[in-house]
Amino acid sequence: MRRLVSAIALSSVALVPAAQAAQPVAGRWITQNKKAMIQIEPCGHGMMCGRIIKLLPAADYGKTVDERNNDPKQRHRPLVGLPLLLNFTDGGEKWHGNLYDPQSGDTYTATLDRYPDGALKIRGCFFIICKTQRWPKAD
Repeated sequence: MRRLVSAIALSSVALVPAAQAAQPVAGRWITQNKKAMIQIEPCGHGMMCGRIIKLLPAADYGKTVDERNNDPKQRHRPLVGLPLLLNFTDGGEKWHGNLYDPQSGDTYTATLDRYPDGALKIRGCFFIICKTQRWPKAD
């Protein structure tokens, strides 16, 4: 009887799935519109954050500040250094957090994941409307 109970206990442990961690997202990435290079790195308490580290030639000429921010007090912030990916936490299969879009001045709920080829998959949602972008790794 003991062997049967032990066998059942061991087999049930094998059926419990192992905790899965989201794929790593740290590094430098190029936005889909090729306007900026983004650095994603740890920002405390197991979270990941991303900020603009460089404006690229495709960037809007002459625009160097966050002029479309919905908060007028924030419109003077330089784009370089601007936080875009805010407080992403490991949700198992994906990272979950918020995405600030300087093109619209709005912040959206978002997820980060990786495509099979290693590119970053960013999905931002406003209520039920979602958009997905593909950011390649920067060289």
